[in-house]
Amino acid sequence: MHQIAPLSLATYETPDNTVCVVGLGYVGLTLAVALAGVGCKVVGVEVRTDVVEQLRAGRAHFFEPGLNDRLKRLLAAGWLQISRTIPSDTQSSVYVVTVGTPLGADGCVRTDMITASANEIASHLRTGDMVIMRSTVRLGTTRSLVMPLLDAAGVHYDIAFCPERTVEGQALSELRCLPQVIGASSAAASLRAGRFFNALTPTIVRVASIEVAEMVKLMDNTYRDVTFAFANEVARLCDGLGINAHEVITAGRLGYPRTSVPLPGPVGGPCLGKDTHILAESVRAAGMAPDIAVTARALNERQPADIVQRLQTYLRAQSGWPERPTIVLLGLAFKGRPVTDDLRGTMAGPLLNALRGSFPGAQLRGWDAVATPAAIGQTFKIEAAVDLASAIADAHLIFICNNHPCFQELLLDEMAESLSRPALIYDLWNHFAAADMVLPKGVRYIALGDGQLPL
Repeated sequence: MHQIAPLSLATYETPDNTVCVVGLGYVGLTLAVALAGVGCKVVGVEVRTDVVEQLRAGRAHFFEPGLNDRLKRLLAAGWLQISRTIPSDTQSSVYVVTVGTPLGADGCVRTDMITASANEIASHLRTGDMVIMRSTVRLGTTRSLVMPLLDAAGVHYDIAFCPERTVEGQALSELRCLPQVIGASSAAASLRAGRFFNALTPTIVRVASIEVAEMVKLMDNTYRDVTFAFANEVARLCDGLGINAHEVITAGRLGYPRTSVPLPGPVGGPCLGKDTHILAESVRAAGMAPDIAVTARALNERQPADIVQRLQTYLRAQSGWPERPTIVLLGLAFKGRPVTDDLRGTMAGPLLNALRGSFPGAQLRGWDAVATPAAIGQTFKIEAAVDLASAIADAHLIFICNNHPCFQELLLDEMAESLSRPALIYDLWNHFAAADMVLPKGVRYIALGDGQLPL
């Protein structure tokens, strides 16, 4: 087997070339692989036994272009090891915390995995070690929760918050080029963390405090959430006015530097679906609320139910619409570009919930270009098709739910031949223009915000 010869971190004159990455979800595994690829001896720690076994076999538990190949080679070459706990004989001088911080049933961010990780690191911490927080957290978590747990070790250590900023589907390349924001406990810790991340990226952005770095992460994702919400607001208004939002947005921003509205579409995923809530929780204790951000998140969250309600009114007015239709969701991963199989936080979930309420007794079916039928069936409790043809066969209502490139290549006129009548194709991503459609009688195409589905 070809052996990797990573770039030695000695080039950067830092002793921090032994690293323990705690949490091997999307953020942790891609970082561990990237660090091992530039010369770090990396131990990746993951508590889930099934994930550990899969990773040791050289297979990532999610899709990311190029990841499996790098993972296999780094494991074989000994640059990366996988463990369920921090090894008792660890030589790591750097610990990077990348565990998940999902929302709990109360809508507040869970910190139990942060607490467990900090306690485990504290039991191994030696004088001079560095701890880097990378998980998205409520403002102040590093200083008020993590540091007291580490202080119990009774040794001097450096700590920094260095937010993850990659997009799924491009993480391995973006880790090598995106600026790394660093907020640390001291100037020395900031310089040290900067030297460490210079092994990956040439651009380091040092900020005044840990809290500033925590806020950068929340601001970045909340900004995107708000921007997409405005696009969805434009789509909703255009539907009500009978005009095409895609044309409005595209024409408005063409050659005009002061308008950069994105195109409308569902807004979800493991970050955008929760980080606005974490921001709101962060400032609540100070008696504040991020009003624009909270309103935007609410608009994005109610979009599926709003669409289904309008479709229910429209379809039940159509002659021959069945009492128990076959409804198909195409593209259940939370996004299609860059390509991912991630079903966390996908808006297909709320869409299915709304469909179950508005069309009781409907046969629900799903297909995704990347996510497996097993994952779809387990996550959504619907029939999971093995291919596109079997997914759409005899369907009455089809939703194109994400922007995977395969959907732009669909031949809708041929696809329509296998549908029942009447049938509707509803496109949440405007892959086509209704004016260009030549569809069989009884089949109609409508896109989000194209003005064909009134309020």
